[in-house]
Amino acid sequence: MLTTHPFDDDHLHEECGIFGASGSEGAAALVALGLHALQHRGQEAAGITSFDGHVFHTHRAMGHVAGNFDRDEVIRALAGDVACGHVRYSTTGETALRNVQPLYAELQSGGFAIAHNGNISNAMRLRRELVRRGSIFQSTSDTETIIHLVATSQYRTLLDKFIDALKRVEGAYALIVMTPDGMIACRDPLGIRPLVMGKLGETYIFASETVALDVVGATFERSVEPGELVIVQNGELRSIRPFEQVAARPCIFEWVYFSRPDSIVDDHSIYSVRKNIGAQLAIEAPVDADLVIPVPDSGVPAAIGYAQESGIPFELGIIRSHYVGRTFIQPGDKVRHLGVKLKHNANRALIKGRKVVLIDDSIVRGTTSLKIVQMMREAGAAEVHMRIASPPTRHSCFYGVDTPERAKLLAAKLDLGGMTDFIHADSLAFVSIDGLYKALGETERTEGRPRYCDACFTGDYPTTLTDHDESSAVDQFAMLAERVN
Repeated sequence: MLTTHPFDDDHLHEECGIFGASGSEGAAALVALGLHALQHRGQEAAGITSFDGHVFHTHRAMGHVAGNFDRDEVIRALAGDVACGHVRYSTTGETALRNVQPLYAELQSGGFAIAHNGNISNAMRLRRELVRRGSIFQSTSDTETIIHLVATSQYRTLLDKFIDALKRVEGAYALIVMTPDGMIACRDPLGIRPLVMGKLGETYIFASETVALDVVGATFERSVEPGELVIVQNGELRSIRPFEQVAARPCIFEWVYFSRPDSIVDDHSIYSVRKNIGAQLAIEAPVDADLVIPVPDSGVPAAIGYAQESGIPFELGIIRSHYVGRTFIQPGDKVRHLGVKLKHNANRALIKGRKVVLIDDSIVRGTTSLKIVQMMREAGAAEVHMRIASPPTRHSCFYGVDTPERAKLLAAKLDLGGMTDFIHADSLAFVSIDGLYKALGETERTEGRPRYCDACFTGDYPTTLTDHDESSAVDQFAMLAERVN
């Protein structure tokens, strides 16, 4: 059963979420609670692996954490005081149980479980090399590449093998790894994907967001630093930094959309940053309107900031139903057309005859924005203006975010006027890239050495994109061959 909403095609989907606990009796129950708090980061599948000192136990399933990990018999079967878990939205690999994480393998040194948030941008090249050397893959996930690199490394210790594997991969990763010797948590040298560390009594906890620490009652200790490996072994914690230090480039979209508003990332409150973005948007793109209306739920903090800065009243002009999913409605052209009304419905009595400004976090394909604007028109709005709390999304992400190919991104195909016409709005505006940086406390975006990974807006990718570049070269060669023939 898939539970990702079929009408959420106008947002970038939330990659994945990971959670690990070391040193807690019944650690799997703690991990299940943490995964509940991270459910927004991946809603297609969930998994937990535990270790009882002798044997690794795994339960993986399609669908949400609730319904799969809320039964006593499931949690009891995941015995041990060390466990890690994963919620998945597929970015690389098909939607199938064999790709659900944590992935597990028996290596020469013993069991090896891995939970990964991110995307390896040279996974296909590495996979081809490994298959030629005899590796047999059990999934289509890029994460499995790391397991095979560890298994085939010529280094002696498992830790050295793991470091050797990471030095061969490109792209983005936040990882939680379990072995018979303990737990390892790490981030890629650029720190593109987030990972934080907390403590609950003597238990060390790692999670994609601080909100997961809050939910289990753990105290936030610090972020796992870019390029850092944190190792928990026999209740002791140590840190190593095996990579050359480079300037960090965390994903800026964590603040725009991915993280829960009640999380804190790099000392920034997500909620406060989103309000700041809305306020900056009001400064850059004012509009004469009667109401500021958020597109629920992701547009709410930015809409509050826009309303406070502009002085235009904030109102809930769109009411969201939280009970619509793929199990209720099967996709189809007619149903897709009606689907947005099942999920969002206009507050007609409030909107009729008013000039409204809609606030949303982003526009990807533009299809949902079109339907929301149409809904406002049908509810009797006198004017409908759209304001977006991020710059135009013109480029695909290759670091663990499920982005459509560039040809399907509205901002890659049309200029501002064309996008405005497409969604049938009276006006459309996006916050500027410098405005986004200002909302995060920077003065502006520094060209050549930006503080964040903002490639989806600027096309400035912080790493090489081996698989993409090679596939593009093949496509161009094929097109040339067609012309020659």
